[in-house]
Amino acid sequence: MMKFARLCVLVVTLVGGVMGKLSPPERSYKILMLLPVSSKSHRNVFMPLAEALADRGHKIVMLTNHPKSSKNPNIHEVHHGLPHFKEDNINMFSARKDPGGIFQIFVTSLPLIARELYQVPVVKDLYQKRKEFDLIVINHMFNEVAYPFLHEVPFITLATPGMDPRQSAVLGNVLNPAFVSNPMQDFPRPMSMWHRLCNTLILLRMALYWRNWAIVPLIQKEISPQFPELPSLLDLERNMSLALLNTHFAIDTPLPLLPSQVEVGAMHCRPGNPLPQELESWITGAGSAGVIYFSLGSFTRGTSMPTQYLDLFIQAFRKLPQRVIWKYEGELQDISNNVMISKWLPQQDILAHDNVKVFITHCGLLSLQESIYHATPLLALPIYGDQPKNGMFVKNSGLGDSLVWEELTLDMIVDALTKITSDPKYKENVLRMSVPLRDQLIPPKELAVFWTEYVIRHRGAPQLRSPAAQLSWVEFLMLDVIFLLHLTVFITFFILRRILRAICAIPFGSEEKTKKKKKKD
Repeated sequence: MMKFARLCVLVVTLVGGVMGKLSPPERSYKILMLLPVSSKSHRNVFMPLAEALADRGHKIVMLTNHPKSSKNPNIHEVHHGLPHFKEDNINMFSARKDPGGIFQIFVTSLPLIARELYQVPVVKDLYQKRKEFDLIVINHMFNEVAYPFLHEVPFITLATPGMDPRQSAVLGNVLNPAFVSNPMQDFPRPMSMWHRLCNTLILLRMALYWRNWAIVPLIQKEISPQFPELPSLLDLERNMSLALLNTHFAIDTPLPLLPSQVEVGAMHCRPGNPLPQELESWITGAGSAGVIYFSLGSFTRGTSMPTQYLDLFIQAFRKLPQRVIWKYEGELQDISNNVMISKWLPQQDILAHDNVKVFITHCGLLSLQESIYHATPLLALPIYGDQPKNGMFVKNSGLGDSLVWEELTLDMIVDALTKITSDPKYKENVLRMSVPLRDQLIPPKELAVFWTEYVIRHRGAPQLRSPAAQLSWVEFLMLDVIFLLHLTVFITFFILRRILRAICAIPFGSEEKTKKKKKKD
């Protein structure tokens, strides 16, 4: 079974490489990418698309909150330099104790960024030249501060966290909460009435809190004095031509999508490159026992892990026959000889190695996609956000196991890793899911490039837009029609009731008249 699955992965990779060829562009386009408020993982979704477009001769300008990272001569990165949103200042383990604290960071930082962003000289210059660009690509999450750029310019969004029901509703595709879970939590399928109620309330709360209560109104308050002639931020958002979704039906819930919603999940994934000699020797030297790879991603630093958990992993790794590669940004004492520590590691190249048996991960979306793409079983240790939902997906799909930080014990860690490395079903399951993820007519990165250029060629591609996007909630849900139908039924019932009462009263009225006449006689 495992050999057959590996053969399928090889075949679809080769076929995809042959079929996924785009024709040369008609000319070099100028494309502006806006992610002034983003994490490193969000940038890691944008960069493959930027690189692919740049390789086709397009000129890419990226407004970010990160230092320059690309060496491509066709990519110009503009760092705005504002200090209000820095990943290093956010401790995700603290967020587990106070989930509302993360939202408070956005309540505080986003209005400040909106107030100061357009005073930065390079940003002001970029804004004044925005109409010189053929297209704007914006990170849809956290970036309402950049919506003034979108006025009277064609734009698309790149949904880095995958499907967001709020964004889908803006495009006119309101997803049914009876089977579409919210971004933070999943429920067993089919959902019970209680789960459907909970899911609906969570979706409504998330949308109303962010868009209509706590975040967007505060940003709007800062933007309006600077750009009094612009429509509201949410009205600007409704002119979106297309959404590229970082998801794929092979690894997520299959959903009904509009032509303006294109799945490009795992477009950052790629075949593994040869490892540095030191890493290659370490992994192959582990023999048949193999290697365990441990990383908490690009956002959460290993040094932020509380001491009690750190000690548990140091002790657990000492008990294992496997070697361990641990991404950790600081120094560790008393680690065993089977553990290699490094501040940075080529994650995809490690996961692609046949001798890597398990990936211990925080279960962020990109790490999950990479692990499935490279067919590596997982031990999920979700911290915050969508990670618990991803962790449950790992466990329920048989791709590995998921543990809760507060419940960790030494035996629990050792037993989970032993179970995943010794039971072949986990490798078989992840291989089985990897095949359809790779089996695509056009590789997702090339698909993203095609639709980006398509919107430019067709000047905003209005033919993609659903008429539902222009409807109000009253019109979309047909509340006025439902009210009119109810009113018609009520009036009809009332009139019929009066007519029937009148008809029924005729015989009795005749009898009364007859009785009165007899009395007179």
